[in-house]
Amino acid sequence: MTRTFQARPGRAAVAAAMAAMLLLAGCSGDKKDKASQTAAKVNKEEITVHQINFVMQQQRGLKPEQADAASRQILERLIDQELAVQKAEDLKLDRDPKVVQQLEAAKREIIARAYVEKTGEAAAKPTPEAIKKYYDEHPALFKERRIYSIQEVGIEATPDQLPALRQHLQDAKSIGDFVEYLKANNFKFTGNQAVRSAEQLPLNMLDAFAKMKDGQAVLAPTPTGAQVIVLAGSRTEPVDEARAKPAIEQFLWNDAKRKLIEADMKAMREAAKIEYVGKFAEAAASAPAAAPAPTASAADSVAPPPAAPAASGLGADAIAKGMGLKK
Repeated sequence: MTRTFQARPGRAAVAAAMAAMLLLAGCSGDKKDKASQTAAKVNKEEITVHQINFVMQQQRGLKPEQADAASRQILERLIDQELAVQKAEDLKLDRDPKVVQQLEAAKREIIARAYVEKTGEAAAKPTPEAIKKYYDEHPALFKERRIYSIQEVGIEATPDQLPALRQHLQDAKSIGDFVEYLKANNFKFTGNQAVRSAEQLPLNMLDAFAKMKDGQAVLAPTPTGAQVIVLAGSRTEPVDEARAKPAIEQFLWNDAKRKLIEADMKAMREAAKIEYVGKFAEAAASAPAAAPAPTASAADSVAPPPAAPAASGLGADAIAKGMGLKK
């Protein structure tokens, strides 16, 4: 099943429309500027336009004409939130050790994200030459792009059972024969059929798929056993360089940001005095030191929002997904 996504307006445009609407609604006569920024009062506390504006900026896919209704809904949620906060403070829940710990963790996460975003700003945008080079070096994603009809079989198995499974897959005349073998030998398995375009496949598997012919099957180990993928059929739908350029540019720019952040983090680790204690000291002594992978939130900050690609009508978001950008 495929879905078609329409282009989204910029968040700034939506936020600006919302802010203008609220400011006009809040201004009257000679009221002070402060009053124009107040959207509601909950007991002695105020909810401001800035608070609504901040929440509005987090909304994806919101159209400018939806700003009025959306801002009212957000205000009502903020009123409920403020009432809950006030009640929680009356109950002294804000002093609960678990709550304090969560607040501190959220603060650290926000500050760390700010560092990632600030560091990534120094990355230069890719040149037209770099974009063209990437396009030419990935024909399976662009010039020779294909739409794949595949059958998948997920099998629960132990590592020592994989050689026999691989051999029976090679000997089977059809995927049906292989499934009968699984049933006869009491393997637990699940099946699935799908139609996937090149950009919907993991980038590290794309070249292997591009080399497969219709009817071929491959077996890949998984943490719980193996996955068999059969290429039932395919068709060619190439993408020209002009259509691919925006996604390639974004991908290369994100990659440059990632490398810049990793290099900066590596330098900070080398300059810092890091001392492991207790069981962590034992583990660190027995393994080579390595910088941890970026957290999901850190990676998100340098990757564009995900989008589910369609099998036709390829867009920049669809190509970007195939390049391994986060979802």
